Amino acid sequence: MRNTVRQAARATVQLAGAVVLAFFSIIFITVLLITAVATLAVVGAGLLPETVLLIRRMAGAKRRAVAAWSGREIPEAYLPIEGPLRERLRTAVRDPGTHADLRWMFAYYGYGCLGFLAVPLWLVGLLVDGVWQGLLGREAVVLPLISRVADLDAAWSTALLKPSPKARLVERVEELTETRAGAIAAHGAELRRIERDLHDGTQARLVSLSMRIGLAKRAYERDPEAARKLLDDAQDQAEEALTELRHVVRGIHPPILTDRGLAGAVRALAASSGLGVTVRVDGLEDRHAGAADDGPRPPAAVEAAAYFVVAEALTNAVKHSGAERASVQLARLPAGLRVLVRDEGRGGADEAGGSGLLGMHRRVAALDGTFLVTSPVGGPTVIEVELPCVW
Repeated sequence: MRNTVRQAARATVQLAGAVVLAFFSIIFITVLLITAVATLAVVGAGLLPETVLLIRRMAGAKRRAVAAWSGREIPEAYLPIEGPLRERLRTAVRDPGTHADLRWMFAYYGYGCLGFLAVPLWLVGLLVDGVWQGLLGREAVVLPLISRVADLDAAWSTALLKPSPKARLVERVEELTETRAGAIAAHGAELRRIERDLHDGTQARLVSLSMRIGLAKRAYERDPEAARKLLDDAQDQAEEALTELRHVVRGIHPPILTDRGLAGAVRALAASSGLGVTVRVDGLEDRHAGAADDGPRPPAAVEAAAYFVVAEALTNAVKHSGAERASVQLARLPAGLRVLVRDEGRGGADEAGGSGLLGMHRRVAALDGTFLVTSPVGGPTVIEVELPCVW
């Protein structure tokens, strides 16, 4: 009996909230909509987007209430209402997510009033079921009905508030547009870095190499010793230019990934980072040059992005966190790859702080992956990445 009463009390609270929400939907939102439409030529144009935002908040409150009752989240998909008034009006009118909210709101005028049944059912249930179950030992009848009414309210709200396929498609297009912009920005930054490295390093050394060879040719007949010294200098310049070219190539796609695979490349990064780094690998193989390539391996773009994330995260830990220890985890997922880097430093990492986090985020987003940074002040800093791929 006690559990039945407790569940019925929880359902009553849920339905009471539904009544309050239905009341505000009927009174407040209706007044705003009528005002917005009636005064469209004067102030309604500015009021309509704000009304839509208020409807979204009401629908969001109902989604949270349903999730608290049923344990199942109701996703939402909205276009952002921002920019000039004309753009905000267009979004407010055309957004499929807002259309779904309006359908729910008008339907809620009717079934939201189901909550009015909760209080009388509660009182009758305590009396009837108290006698029926407490004295006669029979199963409660009235109090469970309250939970069924709350279930019905949650089911109808879920059906009306979940995003339509069109809304999900629109949201996905927005996400891909933003991701594409980030990928273009990341690609442009990478090209500028390569051009800068080639111009400031390799190109300058090649120019110097050409000049020394020219001087050596002119000095060869009259001063062979000086020519020999110039040729020695030219050889040194050639070796330095080759070293810098290798550095540039490693920034595009590190050869160690091809030779040793992601697991081996990450272990090499950990060993050379200057930190005490532990590496845990699940489902990936270390590789060696010339070994048979018969194990599971992510696509080259996924490997490069994961390698970049680990390299940048460990570099940040050395430069900014003050950490002495860090850990890296690589895990093969059924449909992707997970990378987790944790350092025991001071924390406080921020994408806007110029620490390379934005570049990591853009690389991951370009592959339709997820990027999450947790870095409270005082540490630790945890970077978690999931990259989709087919094995």
